[in-house]
Amino acid sequence: MTPSDWLLIGNGKAVPSRDCPIVPLERFRRAVIDAVAGGARLSAMPAWPNGQSDSLNLMAVVSFPAVGKLGLLACDLPRSYPAITPDCPAAHWFERELAETWQVRPQGHPWLKPIRFGPPLRMLANGGSPAVGPVGFADFFCMSGDEVHEVAVGPVHAGVIEPGHFRFQCHGETVYHLEISLGYQHRGIERAMLGGPTPRSIHYMETLAGDTTIGHATAYASVIEALSGVSAPPRAEAIRAIAAELERIANHTGDLGAMAGDVGFLPTMSYCGRIRGDVLNLTALLCGNRFGRGLIRPGGAVHDFDAPLAEALAGRLESVSRDITSSVELLFATPSVLSRFEETGSVAFATGRQIGLVGVPARASNIACDIRNEFAYGLYRFAQIPVCTWHTGDCFARAYVRWLEIKQSLGFLLHRLGEMPAGETLREPAPLRPDMMAVGLVEGWRGEICHVAVTGGDRRFRCYKVVDPSFHNWFGLACALRDQQISDFPLCNKSFNLSYCGHDL
Repeated sequence: MTPSDWLLIGNGKAVPSRDCPIVPLERFRRAVIDAVAGGARLSAMPAWPNGQSDSLNLMAVVSFPAVGKLGLLACDLPRSYPAITPDCPAAHWFERELAETWQVRPQGHPWLKPIRFGPPLRMLANGGSPAVGPVGFADFFCMSGDEVHEVAVGPVHAGVIEPGHFRFQCHGETVYHLEISLGYQHRGIERAMLGGPTPRSIHYMETLAGDTTIGHATAYASVIEALSGVSAPPRAEAIRAIAAELERIANHTGDLGAMAGDVGFLPTMSYCGRIRGDVLNLTALLCGNRFGRGLIRPGGAVHDFDAPLAEALAGRLESVSRDITSSVELLFATPSVLSRFEETGSVAFATGRQIGLVGVPARASNIACDIRNEFAYGLYRFAQIPVCTWHTGDCFARAYVRWLEIKQSLGFLLHRLGEMPAGETLREPAPLRPDMMAVGLVEGWRGEICHVAVTGGDRRFRCYKVVDPSFHNWFGLACALRDQQISDFPLCNKSFNLSYCGHDL
C-alpha cells in the first residue's frame, strides 16, 4: 500500500527538498501508522530545526518492499504531539530518541525514557536541562510480589566490549521483563556530520560501527553520490559487493563460534574463531586493512585487484568453505547443542513485524526482509542473493539463518571473482547539490542500514541521520528474554549480537 501522500524515490537517489510533501501532523501520523500496518517498514525519522519557528522539520522514511520504493513524508513537529507509538510500536525507539534529542513530548508514549544515558550532547551544548519527559534514565520498569527480584548487569562488562546496562525483572529464575539501557559514550557522530562533508566524514562512517565498516561506508558513499550526481563505476560496485559479503561471512562465522562457546561446545568455537580471522585476512588482501578501512570512497573504490589476486582470493575462499562447513555441520549435528538452541529466546513473526525487526533476527522469525533483494543497489541489481529465512524465531533459527547466508555469500563470491567487470574503479565526486535530500539503504551483516542526508543552500549537511540495524533490534532482544531462564541471556544476547557503538551516535 503506497498512499498518495508519500513521495516515492529509489534507493540511493536524491530529490529536491521542496519535493518532499509537508502535511499536517495528524495526517503525517496516520500515514505512518497505515503504511507500517500495510507491510511497510519505518526506516528512519530524522528531525532538524525549522529555522523559521519553534517547531522542527520531522521526516519519516518508510520502505515499501512491495514496490521497491522509499517513501518520504514530512510535517512541522511541535513541542508536544500525540505519540505514534501506541498505534505503531515500530516507532517506539524513534520517538524516545526524538524526545531526548529535541525535548519534544510524544503524549501517550507508553515508556518515554531516554534511550541513551544522561543529557544528550545537543542539550549539553545548549545548556539545556536533562529532563525530557515523565520517565528519567534512572527509572526502570518494576514488578512487585513474593520472590520477585531484580538482577542488574553492566554497564561495565568483562573484557573489551562496550558499555550497556541490562536490568532483569525475575520471578525465581524466570525473566518477565528485560530493560536495556545504552548510550554511555555520547560519541556525537551525527552532530559532527553537520556542515559536512569534510575530509573526516568518511572516517566517522568507517568507525561508526567498526565491525560494519563496509556496510556504513557503502551507505555513506551512496548518499554522497546521489547528492553529487556521480555514480560509481561497475567494477567498483563489484568490489564493494565482494567486500560486503566478506564482512558478512567473517561476522556470521564469529557469531556462530560465540554461540557455540556459550553452550560449552568448544570445537566449533575454536574453529570459527580461527576461520573468522582467515576471512578478515582476505579483506586485508584487498585493501591492507582487515576491516576494510580505506577501501570504499564516494565515487567508487580506492583499491583494485588483478587476475592473480582474484585467483588467490578464490583459492582461499574454497579453503574457508571446506573448514566452515565441517565446523558448522558438527555444531548442528550435536544433540546437546540443539537442546540449548531450540525454543530458547523465541520471537514470534507477529512480534517481530510489530516492533520492526530487521536483518538476521527478522529473517529467523520468517520475516523475508533483505535490502539486497527488496531495494537492490550496486551489483545486487544484476546479481541478487536469495533471502534466507527460518520459521522458529529462536536461537537455533538465528544461528541457522547465519549459516544459510554464509553459504549463499561464499557461492556469490566465488562466482563474482571469476566475472569482474572491466574498467576504472573511482570517479571524482562533484560538489553536493544545494537543497537536496537523499536516502541510502544497505543490507549490512546485521541488517538494514539507513543513511539520510539533507543539504542546505550552502551545499552542506543540514541533517545527517544514521540508523544502524541495532537501533531496530535491541528491543527485540528484550522480547526474546520474556519467560526465559535468566541463564539463557548470554546465549540470546550472542544470537542477536547487536552493536553498542552503532547505537550510540
